[in-house]
Order: sequence, then C-alpha cells, then structure tokens
Amino acid sequence: MDDPLNNEENITQDQYLTEPANDQVKRLRAEYESRLVAANLRTEAVRAGMIDLDGLKLVDLSAVTLDANDKVVDGRKIMDGLRREKPWLFGAKSSSSAAAAPASQPVRQKTALEMSDEEYAAARAALTRHRF
Repeated sequence: MDDPLNNEENITQDQYLTEPANDQVKRLRAEYESRLVAANLRTEAVRAGMIDLDGLKLVDLSAVTLDANDKVVDGRKIMDGLRREKPWLFGAKSSSSAAAAPASQPVRQKTALEMSDEEYAAARAALTRHRF
C-alpha cells in the first residue's frame, strides 16, 4: 500500500529529465495534494485528541478530498468516525480552553486631580501617617 503520510520517493535527476513536462506537472500536483491531505489530517487528528498519529494510516485516503482552500472536506467527520471505530487511538477530551488569557493591565492609581476632596484627604493621611 502506497502511504502518502510517509511517502519518501527517491527520484533521480535522470527521471526528471526523461519525463515529459505534462507528466511531471501531474505527478508533482498529485504529490502536492497527497502532502496537503496528510498535513490536514494530522491537524484534524491533533484537534480531535489523537494520541498516536500513526493511527492516520488506518484512514482510507482515497475518500479524502480537498476543498478550494486546500482543506480536507469533512475532516472532523473522518476523525469522529475513526474515534467511534478505534477509540483507543484517542485520549480523553481536554477540559482546557484554547482561548487566550486577557491582556494584563497594570493597576493605575488615581491622580490628585481625579480624586474627590475626601479621597485626597484619606490618601494624604495614609502617606503621611508612616513618616516621622
């Protein structure tokens, strides 16, 4: 079985020179698409929580297609089906969120101009209380 996930073809320079240009383009396009499919499946597998990416060898790649944006069509459904058929390939779903933490903003003290008379008197008393 030809495995495009780990496909390392050893093509010599002579083979490139002897092939017609159209055949080279077709072969390069097929290689490009197989690498895109493999990369997109890896991404979907990691998102789905797959523990061992060697489990991607069990996916029928003949049924996988790419959309206009070079993304796998129904990649999530493929992973859900694989999860149902081979649950040991996947870990427990993570409860952590992928959301980023809010930006840290330093605490800004009020200036004397922003304080009311009572706030200013209290702040001044707190500062001068510890001075000798």
